[in-house]
Amino acid sequence: MKTLMKFPKNMLSGLPGLIPGGISVEDFSAITKTDNDESKKTLDTYFKNGIGTKQKDKYYFEESDKLKAAIVLIENGFSLDEIAVALNWKDFEGLTAEILESKNFAVIKNLILTKPRMEIDVIGIRLGIAMLIDCKHWKRYSSSSLTEAVKKQVARTKHYISKTPGAMAVPVIVTLYQDKIDFIDRVPIVPIFQFSSFVDEFYGNLEEMKTLSN
Repeated sequence: MKTLMKFPKNMLSGLPGLIPGGISVEDFSAITKTDNDESKKTLDTYFKNGIGTKQKDKYYFEESDKLKAAIVLIENGFSLDEIAVALNWKDFEGLTAEILESKNFAVIKNLILTKPRMEIDVIGIRLGIAMLIDCKHWKRYSSSSLTEAVKKQVARTKHYISKTPGAMAVPVIVTLYQDKIDFIDRVPIVPIFQFSSFVDEFYGNLEEMKTLSN
């Protein structure tokens, strides 16, 4: 079992500094607003845990390293909603997909449908049911904006069903800032910090959700 001792609190503040390419301790310090000593400790801890590489006085990260770091922090008990705040919308989609993959879902990201053109952020498929997810990395929500997001996701789901013979699909909205799981027109609005438990309980709660099939 992993221990929290490997990941002190400053690991979370270091997430925004995990940008692709080479970065010095001084640059990392400026991005994360920590002093050089703390920055070096954070970078070294990431490196020792297989995140990034080190050459001389620079640390090198790839696109996937921020997400990789976020998942390691989640596994070590850090707050999922705090971690999600440090991610951009693309990282946010990746984190959603990673949670699904960890629960044995087949995952498709950024699926483009045509005639009309629509894009689905993340699809998770398991036991013959597809979860079609729209990731909303918004800072604030109004009921009208969420209602509109639900309408669009239902339309995308219907389009997906029409193009996928025998499919059964559930539209889902995953949000960054939200207190609890809510429903609009039987479509679940799920905060990212509750998404893992939502997936665990997904099949037991299907009757409560809008399920579309052809």
